[in-house]
Amino acid sequence: MKIKENFMLRKVADTYVVVPVGDAVAEFNGMINLNEAGAFLWQLLENETTAEQVVEALLQQYDVDEATAKRDVDKFINELKAAKLLENI
Repeated sequence: MKIKENFMLRKVADTYVVVPVGDAVAEFNGMINLNEAGAFLWQLLENETTAEQVVEALLQQYDVDEATAKRDVDKFINELKAAKLLENI
């Protein structure tokens, strides 16, 4: 799975925002605000990856237990799926 094309992650002050560009503007109206961990996950999902690989990267980057990492990654991925922002789902 990976993030659909035409979405750009940018840091504005202390906040990360995702905005649609190109053809995505017609499909997605608005922007997404992410914290640092959310931006980290987003960046991992900009390339083809699996949920297991994302969990492993989160465990390496942050001081979090595996159960929490799995729960948080599942929640993040489910929110992206609901917003139709992922390919190959």
